[in-house]
Amino acid sequence: MKIVIIGSGNVAAILGRLFIKNGHTVLQVMSRNKLTGESLATELGSTYTNFEGTTNMDADLYVVSLSDHVLFNLNKSFNLGDKLIVHTAGSVSKDVLSYVSSNYGVLYPFQTLRKENTVLPNIPILVDANSEESIQKLEQFAATLTPTVKRTTDEERVKLHMSGVVVSNFSNHLYMLAEDFCKKEGVDFTLLYPLIQETANRITQFSPLDVQTGPAIRNDLYTIDKHLKLLSTHPKLKYIYLKLTDSIMNWKIT
Repeated sequence: MKIVIIGSGNVAAILGRLFIKNGHTVLQVMSRNKLTGESLATELGSTYTNFEGTTNMDADLYVVSLSDHVLFNLNKSFNLGDKLIVHTAGSVSKDVLSYVSSNYGVLYPFQTLRKENTVLPNIPILVDANSEESIQKLEQFAATLTPTVKRTTDEERVKLHMSGVVVSNFSNHLYMLAEDFCKKEGVDFTLLYPLIQETANRITQFSPLDVQTGPAIRNDLYTIDKHLKLLSTHPKLKYIYLKLTDSIMNWKIT
């Protein structure tokens, strides 16, 4: 498939590499950022232009990887007639593209992506469109990129996006707090790596509800009190510790 990528950030870069790896052609990279846009275009063997330039109209698919707030103003820059255009956002309706083309949808890579990744991770792709024909076209295309392709509505996708924030962004914030605590207390954060990996691996086999461990699930008030005393000089971590402990201890009640 011949593709134009609109954007040059993390998602655009990773998807571009995925397109090329699986035999597709990137005709053009369009980006407001000249430096990253030209760099990505060179990597993908395509041409570059900014939003004021001429859009290559020979593509089969136009993939928009821009910040959510920019998507709402895209119609001021593009008019693609009936060309199929998709965005890659998790919490934005497909209809935001309805003023750009009569054929539009979503190609959402449900994964945390950074352009520095040297190895492409497993990337489930969620698809949606404003017609059955376009949905099928996106499903067939996505199947060339990943074994995990699923149709989702706008409502389902934003629910998954929120859940993704919890399991990825919130978990990473907890890692950050733990690393900061370890540094300040003079203990080795890297000793937690096997524990982090085992916890992540375990929930691919069992429900998180069934494998919850720790003092809160055991109602071990002695250990909890000991931890809270240790956290007296770490108020932010202490606050989160209390909130999560309360959530775990009272989960079955709620």
